Amino acid sequence: IPEGLPAVLTITLAVGVQAMARRNAIVRRLPAIETIGSVSVICTDKTGTLTRNEMMVSSVLTHQSLFTLQGIGYEPKGTLLLENTEVSPAEYAVLEELARAAILCNDAALHDHEGVWTVEGDPMEGALLAFASKIGIEIRKEQADWMRTDTIPFDTKHRFMATLNHDYQHRAFVFIKGAPEQILAMCINQSVADGNVESLNKAYWQERADSIAALGQRVLAFAVKPVKSEHTVLERTDIESTLTLIGMVGMIDPPRVEAIAAVAECHTAGIRVKMITGDHAKTAAAIGKQIGLQNSSKVLTGADLDGMNDASLKEAVLKCDIFARTSPEHKLRLVMALQSHGMTVAMTGDGVNDAPALKRADVGIAMGKKGSEAAKEVAELVLADDNFASIASAVREGRTVYDNIKKVISWTLPTNAGEAMTIIVALLFGMTLPVTPIQILWINLITDVTLGIALAFEPTDENTIRRPPRPRGEPLLSSELVWHIVLVSILFLCGVYGIYAYAIDRGYSVELARTLAMNALVVMEIFHLFFIRNIYGTSLTWKAVRGTKVLWMTVIIITVAQFSITYLPPLQAIFATVAVPFLDCWLVIGIGVALFIIIETEKQIRLRLKAIKS
Repeated sequence: IPEGLPAVLTITLAVGVQAMARRNAIVRRLPAIETIGSVSVICTDKTGTLTRNEMMVSSVLTHQSLFTLQGIGYEPKGTLLLENTEVSPAEYAVLEELARAAILCNDAALHDHEGVWTVEGDPMEGALLAFASKIGIEIRKEQADWMRTDTIPFDTKHRFMATLNHDYQHRAFVFIKGAPEQILAMCINQSVADGNVESLNKAYWQERADSIAALGQRVLAFAVKPVKSEHTVLERTDIESTLTLIGMVGMIDPPRVEAIAAVAECHTAGIRVKMITGDHAKTAAAIGKQIGLQNSSKVLTGADLDGMNDASLKEAVLKCDIFARTSPEHKLRLVMALQSHGMTVAMTGDGVNDAPALKRADVGIAMGKKGSEAAKEVAELVLADDNFASIASAVREGRTVYDNIKKVISWTLPTNAGEAMTIIVALLFGMTLPVTPIQILWINLITDVTLGIALAFEPTDENTIRRPPRPRGEPLLSSELVWHIVLVSILFLCGVYGIYAYAIDRGYSVELARTLAMNALVVMEIFHLFFIRNIYGTSLTWKAVRGTKVLWMTVIIITVAQFSITYLPPLQAIFATVAVPFLDCWLVIGIGVALFIIIETEKQIRLRLKAIKS
């Protein structure tokens, strides 16, 4: 049993943890490093993960007009356009009412730091405050004039938020914001000029909301309801109906440039990317097309999923990559449906209700910035920057770690098997041991572990991200690896006994013959190390020979160590070695070269045959 293998494997995983941390992916459970490398589908949120999470109100819809609002980020300055013509907000009283609802039904705050405006709280609510300022409404004055008495926080099930506000003139209003279809279902009237109302034209609002969403904008609707001044407690029954729709706003949240590249990289790696969002279906479709999702024209909503049984969902989940108006319960069903196809699923989430889906997924990924503690607790990975590109980087690092683990095992098992075969053959046939127990101990504890550690620091292969995900049930000890163990063991056996027989035929002492055999073992391990670094391609390249700093440091250390026990008298006495003649040193190196040529030739033939079959 390779006693150094557990230590080297742990070091390999630890190196992977550091590499992922540098790419803003924090690993909470060590085995997740290997698992994320085998991911075949990534289910991701949209806002803040695929997009910048820098919201800005771009469209403003009233009962008869669609305005365009210009500006930069959260800066409370902008121009209001109607049919490409600049207009004054003061000319449209309904805009003031809409801005007031945006301010009061809001928990965020804007801050100016040396000319840079930032939001404290939800970026979407920060964008609403910036919108109100651009309309010309003073945020602090409205908040001071209208005291909040009660609130119903936003939740994904009901998809709205409501606040109860009183002013100093003993007036009381409930202000509501939420998903357009949800708010429209609760309204019976719509606000018009000068505070008047008329019957709701639902078809008009739905058509305009769809057109705004088709531009990739997130649409929010605002409604209001007057209540008695003595009303101080807000219940859901107060706002289930009889609301008056004020208007809607469309907010843009542009895709991250790096997320677009990361999605393309995932597709190259054979990984499907599925977007699961609470946004409007057309908004989701527009963003999906911008970031390059496959099947961006097909969108399934939460209502569609509710109408499907598990068998229907299992079939539909393969054909659709965008899911809109979803809830955390839908995430869990989607994970289970994908896993039923044998896929390895990574799922992102941030809320408390996302915990079951994160737990069920093969790799649960929580958001580091906006994620809840419950989500982080059950997740295997935490994204420090909430960026999808960090997931793609984590997949690349996971594949690298798996490759390095495979390299460590592919190097350790054959070399240890070769050493074991050397002893077993001698015992079976009653021959003199070609190496002594203490020399084997030296090789195992010093040489094997040191050289094996070098593989833990191997960089990512250039073709790593181009390979398809490995099958979920693929064994680590494959038939190819078993054949490689047998082949290398036989070659080690031939190399050791070949040089041992050569030394005895030359009349060398048993001690010198054993010294040659021991050094031959170490040299073959070094050449085998250079071979195993490139298990998917040729090892006969300048890049392969150049290696890494860690690789050459370990080779130099082992070389110095071997020269020390071969030529230094104190160590010679301990390890029963003698000085090796100069010409025989070249013979030892030649055995290593011969081993390398044989196994490299075998690999090229095997790869060629595999390419012909495929």
